[in-house]
This record gives sequence, C-alpha cells and structure tokens, in this order.
Amino acid sequence: MTATGPSTAPGVVDVVALGESMVTFLPSRPGRLADVPSFDRGIGGAESNVACTLAAAGHSARWVSRVGADGFGDHLIEAIGAYGVDTAYVGRDAARPTGVYFRTAGDRATDAHEVAYYRAGSAASAMSAANLDLDAVRAGRVLHLSGITAALSAGCLELMRELTARRPGRPLLSFDVNYRPGLWRGTEDGPAVLRELARGADIVFVGEDEGWGPGGPEAVRAALPEPELLVVKQGGTGATAFHGPHATFVPALAVDVVAAVGAGDAFAAGFLSATLRGLPVRDRLRHGHLMAAAALTVPGDLAVPPARAHADRLAALDDGAWGRLRLGPGWTQADEGAEEEVRTP
Repeated sequence: MTATGPSTAPGVVDVVALGESMVTFLPSRPGRLADVPSFDRGIGGAESNVACTLAAAGHSARWVSRVGADGFGDHLIEAIGAYGVDTAYVGRDAARPTGVYFRTAGDRATDAHEVAYYRAGSAASAMSAANLDLDAVRAGRVLHLSGITAALSAGCLELMRELTARRPGRPLLSFDVNYRPGLWRGTEDGPAVLRELARGADIVFVGEDEGWGPGGPEAVRAALPEPELLVVKQGGTGATAFHGPHATFVPALAVDVVAAVGAGDAFAAGFLSATLRGLPVRDRLRHGHLMAAAALTVPGDLAVPPARAHADRLAALDDGAWGRLRLGPGWTQADEGAEEEVRTP
C-alpha cells in the first residue's frame, strides 16, 4: 500500500499527526525523582514526535492538538514549529493547562524508572470534533493517530472513533496502538477499545508485548485481520509487516544505545516516510529500524535523521551486510558510503 493523493494542493500536507504533546522535564543526573536537584525542559508526545521526525526528514507535516493559554503551551508550539511542522491548527484553551511530565534518566524498562504525569484535565484532554478543524485534520496524504489520545477522555475517544470510521475520501489512516495501561486504569477496557480503533485503520503499528498474549506476530494478525498493513514490532528482534497474504520480517539493527526512548515513534516515522515515497514493504521496515536507531543513539526522544541518500544506501544493503550493521552515536551525520558503518559487533 502506498500513500497517494495531491501533496501540493492548498492546505494539503504529507502527514497530519493529532495528539497531545507535553512539556517534558528531563533530570540533570541519574537517580530518583526525589533526589534530582534540577531538570532540563524538552517536549514529548507520540504524535508530535512523528510529525517532527518526518518534517526533519523532508516531508511536510502538521500537528493538530490543543494546549493551554500558558507559557508551556507557547513553548510546545514554538519548539515543534522549529522542526518545520505546521502548528497553525493547534488550539489554545484559556481554562485548561498544558500537560507536563517528569521522568528519571534510567531506562524505561527497569523498575527504577519513574514517570510523573501532570496531564489530568489538560487542554488536550478536551479535544473534540467540535473544537478542532477537521478539514485541516483530514488534509493530509496520511493521518497519524495513536491509542494514547483515546485514553485521555470520553470526548477524545469519541473523536478517535470519528476519525477512524471508514468512509470514502479519508486520508490513508495510520494508527499506533501505544497501549499504556496506566492511562486506562479505572476507565474503559483499554485493549478492547484499541482493537476497535485499530480495525478502522489502514496501517497499524503495534508492539508484540502490548497485551496480545502468546502466539507471536501471527496471533496479533489473527486478532487484527482488517488493517491492510499491520506492523508488529518485536523489540530487539525486529518487526514483521503483514500485507495481504504476505508477511515480511526485517531484523532489528545492532545499536549502541544512549537512551531507550523515542524509538517507537521514530520507527513509525521512518516507515511512513518510506510509505509516502512508495518504497516496498521490506524497505519501509528498514527505514523504520534506521529512524529508531537514530533515536536510540541520542539522549532525548528526537534525533536528527540521516540524510535520505544515506538512509537509502543502508536500506539497500544485502541481508548479510544489514545483519552486520552496527550503529552508534553520531552515525546519522556520516556522509560517506555505507561501508563505513558496516562492522562486526
């Protein structure tokens, strides 16, 4: 499946990403939140991360959301706009604040990792079909959504159901399941709602570990037969794309990890970038892995992507060379041939 449609018509962009972004406070040193003396300010949001990465990779991107009429809202709009993302359709809410969160410096996979969210009642949680410009939302070759938005409020869930409804003329709809159990605590049945929304999408990204039980990628496909293209992320093993009767697996790259954050959003951006360019499924998966490697080799959620020609050279490697590829900090800045990056771990 390839994204089609006019990319130069007034108001039309390659990708529209809708969802909450928050101001992120990153610790100045490792340790418990109780012990960290100061924090650096950043931005964080699954959908805006995808928009920023795609814009940095040369695509036209729009982020649609709502933020408070406060300084943190100003910061998000300015920081995301600085990546080249269109933020003209981000609403301001004078009655609700911009969400923020704090996290520790450690790997999110460890028990020592802490995240403190202050997003309840945020401006983004009040998003609805009534207070967003749905023409701007749908004016993209691809509309990218995630399951996080559905968990924010009943109004956000209603909006997601509206946007994922199958109807003629809608954009190619990309949906990252992004199941966060903590967001669903005491509310709707998260997995059931996310399966419902995913069934309405054209491209679905989902982690093998996001509550699907045993059975591997094939079990996920059995649970989600409707999407034309289903991408099952298998962590450090790789990713499998189901397209029609076919399944394509591409192993993950060996990476010298700096921080295990942002890889999932970067993978989606790389895959969508290759989709917009009409590349075959194998290459879409490889570009997803390359973008994820870019995120993993920097401290924050967002990384400078490799130049397109550089990424294309790496994505075109034969299977043996791909398997020997190991990427470390600074690899995206290389401007020579792929042979410089290929080395045995």
